[in-house]
Amino acid sequence: QVQLVESGGGLVQAGGSLRLSCAASGSISRFNPMGWYRQVSGKQRELVAEITGGDITNYADSVKGRFTISRDNAKNTLYLQMNSLKVEDTGVYYCRAIYFFVYWGQGTQVTVSS
Repeated sequence: QVQLVESGGGLVQAGGSLRLSCAASGSISRFNPMGWYRQVSGKQRELVAEITGGDITNYADSVKGRFTISRDNAKNTLYLQMNSLKVEDTGVYYCRAIYFFVYWGQGTQVTVSS
């Protein structure tokens, strides 16, 4: 049973930074890719960033140059460093991992105030 647990969300002012973590049960080296998604109330969940097993990264245009996704296989943890946060970055951030099936975490709320 794969479990993904996100943490690190919170309330921050525009221009600030947050680092999200996604801790997985067991080795994350089997997951390809892993990623972060964001959902705003009433809208579909959208890709923010993803990283492959070979550390190839992909970002939504809206976060390029501000967010950095990384994975630490030794700690079984996926990260999302978010800098220069904007009000429009507000939402619930979900961790997703694929290993034969698609697995989701429970989400962590990020609120950016103006």
